[in-house]
Amino acid sequence: MRFSTILSAAAAAGPIVASAAGQMGFALGNKKADGTCKESADYTADFAAISKETGSKIVRIYAASDCDVAKLILPAAKTAGFKVILGIWPDTDESFQADKAAAVENTLKYKDQVYAITVGSESLYRGNFTGPELLEKIQDVKSAVGKGVKIGTADSWNKFADGTADAIVQSGAADILLTNAFSYWQGQVLSNATGSFYDDIFQAFGHIQEKSGSTDKIELWVGETGWPTGGDKYQNAQPGKQQASVFYSQAVCGMVDWGFNVFFFEAFDESWKPKAVGEDGSVADETSWGAMTADRKPKYSLKC
Repeated sequence: MRFSTILSAAAAAGPIVASAAGQMGFALGNKKADGTCKESADYTADFAAISKETGSKIVRIYAASDCDVAKLILPAAKTAGFKVILGIWPDTDESFQADKAAAVENTLKYKDQVYAITVGSESLYRGNFTGPELLEKIQDVKSAVGKGVKIGTADSWNKFADGTADAIVQSGAADILLTNAFSYWQGQVLSNATGSFYDDIFQAFGHIQEKSGSTDKIELWVGETGWPTGGDKYQNAQPGKQQASVFYSQAVCGMVDWGFNVFFFEAFDESWKPKAVGEDGSVADETSWGAMTADRKPKYSLKC
C-alpha cells in the first residue's frame, strides 16, 4: 500500500487528530548483554547513544523495581535531559506492590523526569485481567502517586480496538494509553508492513477516541513497534537489516512525521533474552530487535 493511500484511508476513517510533529521514544531494557542488571553508568551511556543517533529524549521501562531501574535511571535521565515512562507490572501482587512502591518513591524525588506511569504491559492481551480489573490497578496507582503525573496502561492494539479496554477508556482514570502493533508478528511481507501497522493503530486510536468522546482527552502513543534485524522468519515476515531499515523509515518515521508519538521496540539488542513464541505457536528469536547493537552502535540510519 502506498503511503499516500494510507494517509487518505486513515483521514477518511474517523476523527483521529495529530500535531505537526510527533515524539520518537525507545523501549529500554534494564539488563546488560550478559543478563546482569544495568548500573547507573549504563543508563548514562544508553542516553548518550540514543540522543546522538536519534535525537530522542524519552524512553519507557517496564517494571520499576526490577534491577532497581527506577532508582538508577531517573538520576541519569535528569543529567541527560531525558524523560522516562515508568512501568508497573501488575500481573502478580508481589510485582505490583514492589513496582508501585518504587514508582511512587522515585517519582516524588524526580517528578520532572517522569513523563508518565503505565500500569501493565499487554496484561489484557495475555488475559491476565479484564478491563475493569486492570482499571482498579490503575486507580490504585493514581491514588498512590497523587496529582500531576499521567497514569495509564500499554496493551496490544486489538485489545483497544475490540472493546476489551473500554472500561479503562471510559473511566476518566487513564491520562495516557500506549498501543502496541507489530506487522512482523502478524507475519506481513515487507511491502504490506507499513499499511498493516497504520491500519492497526488507527483502528485502536479511532475506537479510543470514539469511546472517550474526545480526540485529546487521552494522550495516545504507539507503545511498541519494530522489526528484527536477525533471527527467524515468522510466516511471511523476513528479518534483516534492510527490512528493519525500511520499516523504520517508512512506518515509524512516517507515523512520527505525520504527528503521532511512537516508541520503537527497542533501543538496543538484548542477547540474554530467551526465544519468543508467536501467535501461531512458532518460536522466534527476540534478541535482535534493537535499533542499535548491544554495544550501542546503530544498525541503520535512525534519524527521521
